[in-house]
Amino acid sequence: MSELLKRLKEYADSDFLPMHMPGHKRRTGSIGNPFFIDITEIEGFDNLHHAEGLLLEAQKRAAALYRSEETHYLVGGSTAGILAAVAGCTTFGGKILMARNCHKSAYHAAMLRGLETVYIYPSDPPEYPHIYSRWGINGQILPEDVEKFLNETEGVQAVLITSPTYDGVVSDVRAIADVVHRHGLPLIVDEAHGAHFPFSEYFPEDSVSCGADVVIHSLHKTLPALTQSALIHINGPLVDRKRIRRYLTVYQTSSPSYVLMAGMDECVEWVETHREVFDQYARGLEHVRNMLGGMKALHLMDGPHMDRSKILVSVKDAGISGNELHRLLRENYSIELEMACSSYVCALTSVADQEEELFRLGRAFLGLDESLSRRSDRWDGSQEAEISDGVLPARRVCTLLEAEEHEKEWCLLTEAAGRVSADFVTLYPPGIPILAPGELAEQSMLRRIGTYIREGLEVNGVSRGGILVWKEDKPYG
Repeated sequence: MSELLKRLKEYADSDFLPMHMPGHKRRTGSIGNPFFIDITEIEGFDNLHHAEGLLLEAQKRAAALYRSEETHYLVGGSTAGILAAVAGCTTFGGKILMARNCHKSAYHAAMLRGLETVYIYPSDPPEYPHIYSRWGINGQILPEDVEKFLNETEGVQAVLITSPTYDGVVSDVRAIADVVHRHGLPLIVDEAHGAHFPFSEYFPEDSVSCGADVVIHSLHKTLPALTQSALIHINGPLVDRKRIRRYLTVYQTSSPSYVLMAGMDECVEWVETHREVFDQYARGLEHVRNMLGGMKALHLMDGPHMDRSKILVSVKDAGISGNELHRLLRENYSIELEMACSSYVCALTSVADQEEELFRLGRAFLGLDESLSRRSDRWDGSQEAEISDGVLPARRVCTLLEAEEHEKEWCLLTEAAGRVSADFVTLYPPGIPILAPGELAEQSMLRRIGTYIREGLEVNGVSRGGILVWKEDKPYG
């Protein structure tokens, strides 16, 4: 038995509670032995890239479930959908207005198309000032900001936002779609973390219903589907559907897994026939959130525009980092979370979680909160501004593709201020670039990168204390 398989089996056989992806939580699913149903494109089983029979009907069932005009399977996760959507809605060398807190796959899409990226930053809504910034997380993309950018920027071909964010913050997609459509442009929404939205009123309205033109869902994040299983929905007259379909064949394998596709069809059928489970799930979530509302050292992060399936807990007053909290949950309670960063942790729940498991998570947080509240070194809140994990303002010098083609060299973080980044530097998860190619390395960015490294978090794009920058004799500017 290989070491990887051995470790996977050991984890599966342990009593660890998986508060992380995938959404089936190693429980819900009925495909059985994957080797037994693993085939290629043989007679009677259709071809994903030229679907005319079995797979076409399966995709139509998914479209009906999400009330979409057209839906396609993605066997390369939401990444493949984002790549195809951006390519299908822009011309090479064109311009895209995109949220700066998009996943790195959106940046890869822009880079591959040589696009000029105009960034719009998330913020707190005027009616709820400081609602997200007080927690140090990314807020909403505001419709008025989208309007402002489109009025002031010529040549934009498409708008791309992420809603919900990795943290569960939901933008007003309906209002944004109205703005974008008034300008005659398509709206692409990375709704990878919102595949469960349409199935209970407890969750926010989904982007297909809100009028977005292209919506990407990761089934595997919050629903019972295998990793890499995702959907792309295409609606309305503003997108060239043939172009998107063509790029789906470019960015996806020519040998799509029938195991994954069977899993997606099973997931769709399961959701269709288990709607009552979503109501039970919502009740369990609300119970746990009420349990956590009275914590003293830790704080449940909440807001009126958030997906309540994400359990976010802030450590800003606890005297420990998010990574330390994650370690305590793992070592003392056998709970594995989805993500930890400087100022908070994220437990990803799904409809496959049973009520007792949600309560187990809640009791663990309460137990740790009780012990942390007795510590004498708790923070008094004065350090809150120092532990923000939201995206930082960036100055772009060139396009992503131009930065990729430039000659590069390694530079120590301590000497990188003012240099032009030649690669992505990303905390993973969530996969949002702290620093993207073609951006100036600012001291604030470098400090945050250094903080993440010292806390033992996974930061991609850093090696031996250095990052890739343009090869130049002196700092830019």
